[in-house]
Amino acid sequence: MSLIRWIFRVLQPISPAAAAWLAERLFFTARRSPLSSDARAFLATGRRFTLEVEGRRLVGWRWGFTDKPLAYLVHGWGSRGARLAAFVEPLLAAGYGVVTYDAVGQGQSGRGMTSMPEFARSLAAVVRQHGAPRAIVAHSMGCAGTTLAISWGLEVARVVFLAPAADPPAWVAPFARAFGLTPQVMDLVRARSERRLRVRWSDLNVCDLARALPPPVRPELLIVHDEADETVRWQDGAAIAAAWSGARLVTTQGLGHRGVTSNSGIVRQAVEFVTSSAPRASEDAALERELFYREERIND
Repeated sequence: MSLIRWIFRVLQPISPAAAAWLAERLFFTARRSPLSSDARAFLATGRRFTLEVEGRRLVGWRWGFTDKPLAYLVHGWGSRGARLAAFVEPLLAAGYGVVTYDAVGQGQSGRGMTSMPEFARSLAAVVRQHGAPRAIVAHSMGCAGTTLAISWGLEVARVVFLAPAADPPAWVAPFARAFGLTPQVMDLVRARSERRLRVRWSDLNVCDLARALPPPVRPELLIVHDEADETVRWQDGAAIAAAWSGARLVTTQGLGHRGVTSNSGIVRQAVEFVTSSAPRASEDAALERELFYREERIND
């Protein structure tokens, strides 16, 4: 951190464009963690596949028969498909096929930069190869990418968001402060990335995307967020629940950002939600229940 701050301090007055080039790569590159032996053993039980997403390799895994309804598991930033391993067996037992993968720039899916639009394009590419999802379970940045994919036309009946991020572009502010980046350099970073990704940062707010979803394509949504989440604030999940008509927000305690992906009670509740055959309640009734639950939690 000290070395990078020093580099930016020297580079910015000399060449803001060069500083923006470096800042873009730092901001859009996810940290890669080694695959644990348990995760490796888990992935070995699935059928491995590969495909290309705009010229980049993506690696994924599938469980279950091809004639079953499909549930997709979408990991978060700097993570892997194996993060949501706890959902595979319960979904298989419920009669679903399961697909997970490492989004481009993450895990085994090559190196290089990644982003919310690339999360969305990764999901869309996997769906094109393996078939339409009945359900999606997503974590953190994977929730934002899933919402963007839905706004682009991905059809899915039910979605579970675990610790969702409401406004990923807002993360650039603490990044800029940490490295002492000037407004001029950050304006260049925004311009460079918008050209590369073909998406404006202002179009990536999850709450705005949720409010714009027309009822015929808006999935039923369950959000689970821990009130002491150390990575993505609980308020992000609450804001998405308020913007996504009919969504239900479940607040947990003591699970943190990653614990919501493996807690047995959360897994059971999420699987019951996505596999239930109960008809969808009216939007007004669902929203009334969601708001009551949130007010009850907020006032505790």
